[in-house]
Amino acid sequence: MAKRLNNESSIGDVLKEIIQQNKLQPGMDQISVKEAWASLMGNGVNSYTKNVVLKGTTLYVELTSAVLREELSHGKSKIIAMINEELRRDLVKDVILR
Repeated sequence: MAKRLNNESSIGDVLKEIIQQNKLQPGMDQISVKEAWASLMGNGVNSYTKNVVLKGTTLYVELTSAVLREELSHGKSKIIAMINEELRRDLVKDVILR
């Protein structure tokens, strides 16, 4: 049964409880990673980005440019570090560029 929060709980605490109770965290992580990718990579990379999906701790990025895919593959560790820093936790462990 759901735990009842007292009337003095902050909105943030209530939302965290709702997310935890309904197991919504993976979906929230998916949205956060997409937003982090868009803000960190900028318009140039985003124009060639077709899809960004987080499955477990692996980030799958679908690109329309083979040249860009090759360039980004050299900086995978930096991409992982930047995204995790943006999210303020270690969520992404690997990046697969397609």
